[in-house]
Amino acid sequence: MQTITIDPITRIEGHGRITLQLDDSGAVTDARFHVTQVRGFEKLTEGRPFSEMPAIVARICGICPVSHLIASSKACDAIMAVQIPETGEKLRRIINLAQVVQSHALSFFHLTSPDLLLGMDTDPAERNIVGVIRKYPEIARTGVRMRQFGQQVIETLGGKRVHPGWIVPGGVSHPMEATQRDTILAQIPEIMKATKWALNWFKGQIENFRAEIRTFANFPTLFMALANEEGHWASYKGWLRVIDADGGIVADHIEGAQYRDYIGEFDNDDSYLKTTYYKPYGYPEGIYRVGPLARINMCKSAGTPMADEELAEFRQLERHTVLSSFYYHYARLIEMLFALERMQALLNDPEILSKRVRAFAAVNNLNGVGIMEAPRGVLIHDYTVDENGLMRNANLIVATGHNNMAINKGVLQVAKHFVKGAKLQEGMLNRVEAVVRCYDPCLSCSTHANGQMAMKIELRAPDGSLLDTITRG
Repeated sequence: MQTITIDPITRIEGHGRITLQLDDSGAVTDARFHVTQVRGFEKLTEGRPFSEMPAIVARICGICPVSHLIASSKACDAIMAVQIPETGEKLRRIINLAQVVQSHALSFFHLTSPDLLLGMDTDPAERNIVGVIRKYPEIARTGVRMRQFGQQVIETLGGKRVHPGWIVPGGVSHPMEATQRDTILAQIPEIMKATKWALNWFKGQIENFRAEIRTFANFPTLFMALANEEGHWASYKGWLRVIDADGGIVADHIEGAQYRDYIGEFDNDDSYLKTTYYKPYGYPEGIYRVGPLARINMCKSAGTPMADEELAEFRQLERHTVLSSFYYHYARLIEMLFALERMQALLNDPEILSKRVRAFAAVNNLNGVGIMEAPRGVLIHDYTVDENGLMRNANLIVATGHNNMAINKGVLQVAKHFVKGAKLQEGMLNRVEAVVRCYDPCLSCSTHANGQMAMKIELRAPDGSLLDTITRG
């Protein structure tokens, strides 16, 4: 038996590793994805006033703080039992769409493009964003500009690019000014043009990655995403829907606290990341995926002209749903185009400058659940408070947790296909990492695990000799 450890996994957000088990012939028999960091936000927020939760949980992540701000604020809205003003909701939608643009641009251009542009087998000393800048400076500049735009919109509305305090229980803290609207609108055509260029470029590369498409977590699963009456792509408002690998609806109209009847949570001994599963099917049969691929598979249409044109072409990849996780990259680019079109429409709404952007109330419910679509997938914040509005319990389910089973199964699928122990090459291991990058996991958002993770502590003398060993799990 042989064990190969990939530590750390590169070009992802957070800290993780992969372990591969090979038999005596060099064939992969098992593979595991481990998240090695724990944040503990659910525990440390106990006793805090619920109104402070958005600002606190935004600190979970510096890449997707807007997602946590919105999901948390929606949970607080439910505790207050308020309907936020229409303009307040539209402004939340705009800043969320801006985060979709900046987060997807980071994933595609900074983290994934080295594999696509330079090749999976290229020397890792060159296969990175610096290598992209050297060889493809225009593409690198395009990616930087697209992410910059999203960050600038967040800063324009929220006051800061990271952890803005503008999204609050009941709506947003202050209205948009006409100059802010006009500044954002003036930049959208440039970013739309860049997004359409990126889409056309990626579609031209698909034939170069047929082996990866066949093996990068390409198997039937359920998919979960927000749905709405119109059947359009949804990120802010709607209910949870679950579909099967053929696109058939398995469960629908899952709202608020109902999620507990459909989503089970399982703790792993070798990872701080919770694994979730579709409860009616049990563990591990209830494997499902969330995020861009799930949302694109779920919606009947994007709801905007250019994105719908791209979506129609995407649909030609498969007869029903698209199963290969390699196509998460494709789905991100379509979502970026939609986000820009939708943002433009909202900014042109005559009511977007209304001063009525926030509702005020005290505690009217002791429990509140906020559900929305973060760039990486479904995000759930579930809060319980006492009569004084102090937090008694918080449960956070993040997109990477939803995808955990699929990531692990995908790592095994890729490793079995590419990794040959008798003739091990770095490009083989890079493909094992690359299937994880398809999901753009955010490991900082992996907030807790119940129980205790397996641990091994070695005490060594100054000369390196082993004095004692303590193991747990």
